[in-house]
Amino acid sequence: MQLSNLILANNNQFIVLNKPPTIASQSDKTGDKSILDLAEIYCKHPLHIINRVDRPASGIVVLAKNKKAASSLSSSFQKQEVVKKYLAVVKNSPEKKEGTLKHYITKINKINKSIVTDNGKGAHEVELSYKLVDQIDNYGLLEISMKTGRFHQIRAQLSAEGMPIKGDVKYGAKRSNKDRSIHLHAWKKEIIHPITKEKLSIVAALPDENVWNAFSYPKETT
Repeated sequence: MQLSNLILANNNQFIVLNKPPTIASQSDKTGDKSILDLAEIYCKHPLHIINRVDRPASGIVVLAKNKKAASSLSSSFQKQEVVKKYLAVVKNSPEKKEGTLKHYITKINKINKSIVTDNGKGAHEVELSYKLVDQIDNYGLLEISMKTGRFHQIRAQLSAEGMPIKGDVKYGAKRSNKDRSIHLHAWKKEIIHPITKEKLSIVAALPDENVWNAFSYPKETT
């Protein structure tokens, strides 16, 4: 894998990459090289990961090049000052073409999963908005805007609504994808430059894969 082909933005403060599916954002128990490891080799110095994309998913990962930049970028993400949009291929398209989903979810560490629960101990309120933008056969393509950002939030919420993401057997899909990826992509982010405070809008191209390629959106709008 040529890391230079994955770079979406690169300056003195941060580097932004389009992570391929099945590669971890940072080191995990497998010991496989992560996107953070590869970026540090490329940049030749330590980096600070600002956001993570689930291993089987793909899309935008932001890495800061120094502690000050990391603090500024992390703060803007935590304060929901940045636009965060995803694309997901789901089974069973929603009845309403657009809407808002609100749930409480709880992370279960033993199974490394979040589940939709009542508002009890350890539960967090989560919210996202979706728009059905294309449809083929039994699958729909959703554009998702995040109001909150919790562990496996999109996967858990869509599953709870009877719309599991293609390939995501952990959250209700009947079949896995051959490469163990899932059809979830961190598509757009708006990043606030730590020094200039300029807003930088970044779009990550979808994986070049048959199912993604079958949809007409968002190729015409990127």
